[in-house]
Amino acid sequence: MTGGIRRTGRAGRIVTGVAAAVLSVGAVAGCGGGNGDGGGSEGAVGDSAAVGDSAAVRTSPIADVLAKLPARVDGAKVVVGKPDAPRTAQVLVDPRCGYCAKFEAAGGETLLKLAADGRVKVEYLLASFLDQGGASGSVKAVNALRASVDAGRFAEYHAAVFASQPKGKFTDALLLRIADEVPGLRGPAFDKAVAETAYAGWAAESEKAFEATGAQGTPVVLVDGRALGAKDGSMFDAEAFARTLKGAGIG
Repeated sequence: MTGGIRRTGRAGRIVTGVAAAVLSVGAVAGCGGGNGDGGGSEGAVGDSAAVGDSAAVRTSPIADVLAKLPARVDGAKVVVGKPDAPRTAQVLVDPRCGYCAKFEAAGGETLLKLAADGRVKVEYLLASFLDQGGASGSVKAVNALRASVDAGRFAEYHAAVFASQPKGKFTDALLLRIADEVPGLRGPAFDKAVAETAYAGWAAESEKAFEATGAQGTPVVLVDGRALGAKDGSMFDAEAFARTLKGAGIG
């Protein structure tokens, strides 16, 4: 493993059929829960960004495509794409994980383009194991992402949150500044949900669902219970991951 830290703690719970596949992945790089650090200094998008509220805010280069993608809440997951898409990919990410930001800017973008074409739907499990007492703001970010579903702007906001990942922690002020760049997202309901952490309970359930997969860290992409793009690092390269997905029958 290069730069990655294996996740420790409660992740040992294995209650789904995909757990063995996830546990067998020798990830090239990833974020784990052992140090409470999202790895922002290595593998993060926008390493020049300042700490906390003054971090640079960025949006996705395919924001116009993402704005048209439907999203819905299904239990502890957020599902993006057409309900009748023939294939399903599950994506496990923590908003404060630097390697997740690197994935979202490459393989994640590739996956969402395919979702926009109706070829796959994406189930996001939003983890927050890097938070450790609010140190990283992962729970705040997951809460804001959940609120963005209600406003119909999840896919676009999700991409912007990872693209704007700070070296410090996510704060309410930063999450609202990111939302300013997503047309139609800011409003009384969204702002209140962010300020009051209205979906803290949902964030906890999403974290439990992440733990239940048996995953040792993030990012992880599962298709038919098989982890893709971790061993060869293709998930961090858009073109390479497109080939990986095609090999799994998506593309």
